[in-house]
Amino acid sequence: MTMTNQETVLDHLKEHLTAEQISMNETIKELHGQDESYHQMKLPDIVVFPETTEQVSEIMKISTQHEIPVIPFGLGSSLEGHVIPENGGITIDFSLMNRVLEVYEEDFLVRVQPGVTRTQLNKELKKYGLFFTVDPGADATLGGMAATNASGTTSVKYGVMRDQVRDLEVVLADGKVIHTGNKAAKSSSGLHLNGLFVGSEGTLGCFTEMTLRVYGIPEFVTAARASFPTVKDAVEAVVSILQAGIPIARVELVDEQSMKQVNKYNDTVYLEKPTLFLEFHGNEAGLKQDVEFMEAIVQEHACEEIAFETDTAARNRLWEARHTLAYAYIHSHPGKKMMVTDVCLPISELAGAVGHARENLVALDLPGGVVGHVGDGNFHALIMMDMNNAEEVAKAQEFNERIVLYALERGGTSTGEHGVGIGKQKYQQQEHGHALDVMEKIKAALDPANLLNPGKNVQSATKRIE
Repeated sequence: MTMTNQETVLDHLKEHLTAEQISMNETIKELHGQDESYHQMKLPDIVVFPETTEQVSEIMKISTQHEIPVIPFGLGSSLEGHVIPENGGITIDFSLMNRVLEVYEEDFLVRVQPGVTRTQLNKELKKYGLFFTVDPGADATLGGMAATNASGTTSVKYGVMRDQVRDLEVVLADGKVIHTGNKAAKSSSGLHLNGLFVGSEGTLGCFTEMTLRVYGIPEFVTAARASFPTVKDAVEAVVSILQAGIPIARVELVDEQSMKQVNKYNDTVYLEKPTLFLEFHGNEAGLKQDVEFMEAIVQEHACEEIAFETDTAARNRLWEARHTLAYAYIHSHPGKKMMVTDVCLPISELAGAVGHARENLVALDLPGGVVGHVGDGNFHALIMMDMNNAEEVAKAQEFNERIVLYALERGGTSTGEHGVGIGKQKYQQQEHGHALDVMEKIKAALDPANLLNPGKNVQSATKRIE
C-alpha cells in the first residue's frame, strides 16, 4: 500500500472507527502477521478492532473501494498460516466482538459474536447446565473455529464445528450482510450456505455473529488411560471399540515418545508406552456397562495397563496433559519451531497410516511424536525443526508430503481439522479434482477482486496491491 493510498484509507476508516480501534504500531502488526505455524511472518499495513457488524460492513466497503486485502483474525492460534497477510492490507481483529448475545436454553442453542472463546462460552453456559462440545485444545475464538471447521477431542461423539452451526451472520466483500441459516433443527430450503461458509477460512466473508448448537452437561463422566505395547495395538483397539458401538465421547492416541514428553512437562508418572486417553459421557448405570465392555476389548488387544479417573480434578489433569503436549515438545526443543501435520483417513486405514508415519519419522531422523483424535481417523505428527537449518526443514516438508499422499491415495484428506491455509494449497487439485474449479468459481462470484484473505484455501495468492 503506497503512503498516499494508506493515508486515504486511514481517513476513511476514521469516519467509522475511533482512534483506539485503528493501529499501525509495529508490535501490533507483528502480532497479526503470524500464527502458531512455521510459515513466514508477513505484516498487515493496518490493524482494526471493530465492535459492531456495521463497522465490519464499512471496513469491507472501504476495502472494496480501494482494492485492499482484508484478513479476519481471531487469536492467531491457527496452524497453517491462515491469518498471515500474504499481500499486506487490513487485518480485522475480532477481539472486541466477544459477547455471548443470547442463550436459548430450551432450544439448546446460543448466539455469540466471533471473538468469544470456547472457554468463555462454556463458563457462561454452565449456569444453564449446558456446554459447547468442540474442543480443539487451544482456547480459540469461535469465529476462528468456524472459519477452519475445527474439531478436536470430542468430535467422535458430538461432531465437528460444521455440525454445530445453525446460522452465521456474514459480511460479504461488498459490505452486504447476510444470514446463512436459522434456528430450526433442519431445512430443505435453498442451498446449504452454512456448510459453504464454515471452513472457508475468511475467503468468502467475515463472520460477525453465530448461532451454535449446545448440549446438556452429562450426568456422569469417566475417563481412562490405557497403555499398549505398540501403536498398532492401540489403534486396532479403537477400531474394535467403535465397531462394537460403544458411545465413546473422546479417544486420543499418544505414542511412546509423546508420553515421555507428557511426563517430563507435567511431572506425571504415566506408563511411557503408546497410550489411549478415553472419556465416556452418560448416566452412571449405562456407562458402567459401556466401560466394562471397553475394558474387555482393550484386554483383547494386549492392553498392559488401564487406569480410570472419575474425579473431576484427575480427569482435568489427564486432558490437560494431552492438550499441552505441543507446548511440551516446544519446551523440550528450545530454538526449534513445530510443524503439526494433520491428515484424516477412513477408520479402516488408520492403523496403517499411523504405522507409516512412525516409520517415516525414523527413516528421516526427525524428532517428534504421533498423536491424534483416532476415533474419527484424524491424527497428527508433531515435528520439531530448526528453521535456520535447510536440511531439517526439507526433511520435515518431505515427511508431511509423504503422509498427505498416503492419506489421499486411501480415500482420506490432506487436512482433517487445521484447514488449508497456505500449507495445504498444493494438495487441493489432487484431493478435489474438478470440484476445485467449482470452489474457485464460488470464490470469484462472492469476492471478484480477491480481497478476502487472498492466497489462502482454494485460491492462490495475487500480487500485492500498491
